[in-house]
Amino acid sequence: MKKEKVDVAIIGAGPSGTVSASYLRQQGISVKIIEKSKFPRYSIGESLIPRCMDNFEEAGLLDCLLKQNYQVKTGARFIKNGKKSEFDFSKKFGKGWDWTWQVPRDHFDQVLAKECIKKGVEIEFETTVIDACFTEEKATLTLKNEEHEISQLDAKYVIDSSGFGRVLAQLLNLEAPPQVAQHSSIFTQIKDIRRPNGKEGSLITFDIIEEEVWFWYIPLSNGNTSIGFVAPNDWFLQFKGNTNEKLRQMLPLTEKYYPQFKELPFLFEPIQVKNIAKNVTKLYGNRFVLTGNSAEFLDPVFSSGVSFATESGLLAAKLIVKELKNSAVDWEKEYVDYIKSGVNVFSTYVKEFYNGNLQKILMHQQPNEEIKQQVCAVLAGYVWNEENPFVRKHHKLVKNVARLIDLENNLKKNNL
Repeated sequence: MKKEKVDVAIIGAGPSGTVSASYLRQQGISVKIIEKSKFPRYSIGESLIPRCMDNFEEAGLLDCLLKQNYQVKTGARFIKNGKKSEFDFSKKFGKGWDWTWQVPRDHFDQVLAKECIKKGVEIEFETTVIDACFTEEKATLTLKNEEHEISQLDAKYVIDSSGFGRVLAQLLNLEAPPQVAQHSSIFTQIKDIRRPNGKEGSLITFDIIEEEVWFWYIPLSNGNTSIGFVAPNDWFLQFKGNTNEKLRQMLPLTEKYYPQFKELPFLFEPIQVKNIAKNVTKLYGNRFVLTGNSAEFLDPVFSSGVSFATESGLLAAKLIVKELKNSAVDWEKEYVDYIKSGVNVFSTYVKEFYNGNLQKILMHQQPNEEIKQQVCAVLAGYVWNEENPFVRKHHKLVKNVARLIDLENNLKKNNL
C-alpha cells in the first residue's frame, strides 16, 4: 500500500480548501488536497459577498481571480409585491470591500486549484477519503482513487473542507440538527439571450414570491444566468414530475423574470437539494478541524456560504501554523467562538428573513439611511464588526426595527 506524509492534509479543493492550502504554502508548510471530483466540476454558490475578498487577498489568491473578468457584484436587489429595494455595498457601515463577484463556480474553483498547484500544493483529484484515524501523534487518512487503489496519507493535521460531502462529519458521526428551519432548493442555469443591457442585466436579484419562498437571479459574465427557487420542503410537493418539469411549473411565479426565461432550455437538468441547512456537534477535535459547509451551512438567501468557507478555512490554517510553531492555541476560543459569533449573526438574519421581520426592513421604501447602511454591512459579510449595532445587537434590533415599521404603517393606514 502506498503511504505518504505531509504536514497538513486538506479534504476538498473548493474555496475553503484552496484558501487554507494557499495560506499554508505561503508559510512553507507541506500540504496535500484530496478532492473526490475531477475539475472543472459544477458547484452551487455562484454569488460571493465582499468579505470573501479580504480572505482571498490574505491567502494570496486575489491576483489570479482579478484576471478572470468575472461579473462584478456591487450590491443586491430584493423584489416583493412589485416593490424593489437595492443595497449598494459602497454605502455600507464601516470599512471593507465595496464589491465582489458573481462567478461560474466550475471555472472559479478550477482557477483557485490551479493557482494552489502553482504554489506547490499537490492536489489528488478523483480520490475519496474512506476512513480517518486520529491519535495524539498524527492523523491518518485512508484513500481510494479512481482506479480503486487504496493508499494512506499521514498528516499532523487534517482540515475538512469537503463542503456538502461532509466527510469527517459522516465518518466521525458529528452530524447535528441545523440552527435554522429546513428548506429545499431547485436550480439550474440558462443561456440568458434576453438579458437586458447595463445594470439591470447584471444585478443579482432576490424575488420574494411568498414570505418563505424566493427566486434567485444571478447573471454571470459568460452569458449564463443561475436561476433557482428556495422554499420550505413541503412547498415543493405541489409540483409534479422530474426536476425539469417542476422548475418549468415554478418559473411563472416570478413575474419579473418569467418573460425573460420563458421556453429557454436549461443548460443542465435542474438539481433539487433537500434540507439545505447543515450543522455539526463540534468544529474541531484531536488533529482535525472542520471548515466551510463541511461544518455548517445556513441558507443561500444572503450568499454567505463562500464567505464562511473562506473565513473558516483561512482561520484554521492560521491556527495550525501557530501550533506548528509551538505556540499554544485555544481552539474553543480562537476558532469556535469566533466562527460561531459570525454564524449566529447570519442565523438571526436568516430566521428573521423567513418570519418576515427582516423583509419589512429590506423592503422599506423610505428607509432610515443609517439603519440601511448597517444592515448592508451584514449583507456584505462583515458580521464580526462589533461596532455595527446590527451585529452587536442582532438578536434584538431586527425585531425592534420591524415593530417600528409596523407601527409606522399602522399610523399611515389610520391617517394619524
